[in-house]
Order: sequence, then structure tokens, then C-alpha cells
Amino acid sequence: METEILTIFNEQQNPIGTATREEVHRLGHWHETFHCWFVAKENGQDMLYLQLRSSMKKDYPNLLDITAAGHLLSTESVEDGVREIQEETGITVSFEDLDSLGIIPYSMKKPNMIDNELAHVFVYHTEHKLNDFHVQQEEVAGIYRVAFQDFAKLWKREMENIPCLGFTHTEYGEKLIHEKMISKSDLVPHPDSYYQAVIHGIYDELLKGRGICH
Repeated sequence: METEILTIFNEQQNPIGTATREEVHRLGHWHETFHCWFVAKENGQDMLYLQLRSSMKKDYPNLLDITAAGHLLSTESVEDGVREIQEETGITVSFEDLDSLGIIPYSMKKPNMIDNELAHVFVYHTEHKLNDFHVQQEEVAGIYRVAFQDFAKLWKREMENIPCLGFTHTEYGEKLIHEKMISKSDLVPHPDSYYQAVIHGIYDELLKGRGICH
């Protein structure tokens, strides 16, 4: 994975060459990623699906994250990013069924890694339920759903903890459904500006779907 070849960009978002994934994160090159957030209407309430990253992940293990996301290789287009959805969730989605929130650039830094991403962010309005997800267990430990309004309040600091329902797997591969309370510390520490942009974008998409101009 560290030898994957990615296109690298300058701060004006113009391509300037390629580099390995290891070099990209070591040197802090800007690169493209694909993010897809699943949103569903359940019992009259807008719900957001989150993936639980596997304990085997090198970065941010055991934290909740975007429903499906990954790096775009130098040979891939943004449309090819839908492979991440199928690989991580077991759900096949057509690119035409996604709503774009545009490109959200952001930076994350930690020891031995500078992650400068040009994230192509999408929303998928789905009718799938928890039982429809069949995750790639070496990448994804489970799937959880939260009320979108609660998620928004978490990042507005109007709530410190929110309830979520989801599943992980037993050692025998069976789904174990359970509820728990989560806080911001349970989520991958993408910058607040990223989460706020996503929340605003999803909110606008929900209003648009109801024929309401914002």
C-alpha cells in the first residue's frame, strides 16, 4: 500500500507529478482522496452512517470515520472512487447516484505523517439498513448510524455525547448489534473545518431533496 503511486498537486490544486503513498505522507504532498457519506431516512429521521476503522489499521485504528473513503491512484479518475464503497461496505453504488459536495482541502499532521488531502466529497442517499453492510474486516470493524442532527450538534458543541447504533463482528464472524454513546474523541480527528463543511453540505442536500432552497 505504501508503494501505491498517487498524483501530487501544488497548493493551487494543479498536478505537478507523482509520488509513492509513503513519500506523499512523509513529505506532505497534496493528493486526491475520495470520501462518501451515507445518509438515510429512517422513521422520519435523517441518519448518518459511520464506519468503525479496524484495529489493524496503521492510522486511527478503532475510531469512527467517513462511511467509505480512500486514496485515488494516479491511474484513477474521481469516478473510480466508487470502488472504495464496494470494497469497504459491500454495497455497490453507481457514481451517478452520488451527490457531490465538491473538493474540500484539509491538512492533518501527526508524528511521521503530514496528510494534505484534496478530498472529493460525496453524499449517497441510501435505503440500505445496517444488515445490508458486509464490511472488509481487515479495513472496517463495523458500521454505526447516528442521527444527523445529533452529529451536527456534536460539532457545534451543543452536545458532548450522542447515541449510536451499529455492529461489530464476533471472533466467529457474526454481527454483534449494540448501542453506545460517542463523543468527538471517538471520531477520526479530521479538522473541524472539514466536518463543518460536510455537515453544511449534507444539510443543503437534504433541503434540496425536499424542494427547499437554502
